This record gives sequence, C-alpha cells and structure tokens, in this order.
Amino acid sequence: MRSTRFAASSVLFTCLVLAGCSPTSLGGSNSTSGVSGSGSPAAGPSGTAAQGSSSGRVIAVGAGPQRTYTVQEQPATGTCHYRYLKGEPIEDPKCTPGAISPAVTQSNLKSTICRKGGYTSGIRPSTTVTGKEKKLNAASYGFTGRTSDAEYDHLISLQLGGDPNDSRNLWVEPADPGHKKGSGVNNAKDPVETKLHTAVCKGTVTLAAAQKAIVTDWTTALSRLGIH
Repeated sequence: MRSTRFAASSVLFTCLVLAGCSPTSLGGSNSTSGVSGSGSPAAGPSGTAAQGSSSGRVIAVGAGPQRTYTVQEQPATGTCHYRYLKGEPIEDPKCTPGAISPAVTQSNLKSTICRKGGYTSGIRPSTTVTGKEKKLNAASYGFTGRTSDAEYDHLISLQLGGDPNDSRNLWVEPADPGHKKGSGVNNAKDPVETKLHTAVCKGTVTLAAAQKAIVTDWTTALSRLGIH
C-alpha cells in the first residue's frame, strides 16, 4: 500500500513540475470558475461582447440599433463622479466607459456613418426613452443643474459608431465653463466628434482609433490623433 501511494505521489509531482499540469486537469476544482481565460470584462446590460485594441483597452459592444428602444437601467444614485480638465466636464470611466454598435465596422463605413443623407437620425432613440434615462443618469452623477442645459451625451457619438442606447455609452454632460444658464445645450465635445467623423470618413484615421481616442479623453482626442 505504501509503495502504491509513493508511486502515485511521484506521478503527481512529475506532472505538476515537469509537464505544467493544472489542478483541474488532475480532477481538482477550478478556483476561477466563471471567469473567462482571456480576462475580458463581462458585457453590460445590453452588451453582447467586447472589442480589444492594440493597447489592450477594451470597449464594450452594445446591442446596436433597435426597432423599439426601452429605458435602460442606470448606475445607482450618487455612484458616478465627474472629473474636470480646464473646467471641461469629463465622464466617470467606471460608469460610462463607452460602448460601440456592432452595426458599424471599418468595412461598412460607406453604408453606415459615412453614407450620404445621414445615418444617426434613423437609429436615435426617442426622447420618451432618453428623457427618462437622462433624469435617472443625472441622479447617478449627482447632477443638480438645469437639465435643459446639460446634454444626454453618447460618449462615443452615433456618428462614430457608438451604441445608440447602451447605458455604458450615455451620460449627462454638464454645460461648458462660461455657459450662460438657460441658453440650452452647447458643448465643446460636439465639434471634436464632428472632426473625428470627418477624419474617419476620409480614411485618415481608423474607426477604432477614433473610438479609442474619445473614450480615453475626449479633450485630447484630436491632438492624440494629429487632427487640427
């Protein structure tokens, strides 16, 4: 009996040390059950997958355009926090990391975001949906200003292939510094999105690069990509 146990122990030791066997392959339990081997984060409420970049940053993939949109669950009240750079409001990356639409790819730009006649108007959720989401998201961020002066903004804009109604891609963006109260929405992020869109459609910047730049920091997205 002793020699049998000794032989079994020798086999186990050899397997672990020389062959690199894992406990699971020997019939043991897996302590990382439920975690993918790639380490990719799980998809969010309306997401289905995730897209990686060359730097390892991952942008979630949302559900894409829908015939009928429903109000999406928002982060818990007060759990999101704005950051500011030279007075410009920046989203909380934990609450609003961005999400892209699976319907827009580098290979179909001409038939989607770059097509003549526009693309975004046909996939934008109605205000009956976004109005409710905006109110809930304002509570998530602790926003107490005029909601009419704040934009319910797609972090990755629709014209850059952002998902239309994924909660990870939408946030209440406060007005810029110096904004006159009651004058409506007017944010410096909007022209940044337009310049990125133009560069993508001209082929001077890839879709993935533009999306990555804007989720990294929209205030530096243009300089990061050499766009003036």
